[in-house]
Amino acid sequence: MYKRPVSVLVVIHTPDLQMLLLERVLHPGYWQSVTGSLETGETPAEAALREVAEETGIIVPPQQFRDWQQCWEYEIFPEWRDRYAPGVTRNTEHVFSLQLPARVEIRLAPDEHRAFCWLPAKEAATRCFSPSNQRAILTLPEILRGTMPQQTENSLPPEA
Repeated sequence: MYKRPVSVLVVIHTPDLQMLLLERVLHPGYWQSVTGSLETGETPAEAALREVAEETGIIVPPQQFRDWQQCWEYEIFPEWRDRYAPGVTRNTEHVFSLQLPARVEIRLAPDEHRAFCWLPAKEAATRCFSPSNQRAILTLPEILRGTMPQQTENSLPPEA
């Protein structure tokens, strides 16, 4: 079964902007926030809740998530296009964040991630391989202050 070219990105952070990053199993050195494709019939908010639970073991009520009301479109890296139906080259990503009161231990999904770390925002953005993930981490302070203009779609360079 092919993945849907619609996904979520969830930036998990603490009040002092320590960011949670996960290292991919099949691509050591590829660090990212929680991401995942929507399943059939699933809303972006439901996918964000599910992906956070599956990838980190963090279970929180849906109202703790902040929906940025932003969708970013990007070109899927060629090395991962076989996961999608033939001819699919672009993905639409819905952006969310989740603030936790403090850093917590993570229960990794062993088939997806091999390690996790908590890093300050700028260092976390630098470590991420994904341009949209970097952008989300660097944009988070504006979102928290409420100074980021609402935007529904924006193209980004290729990524996973």
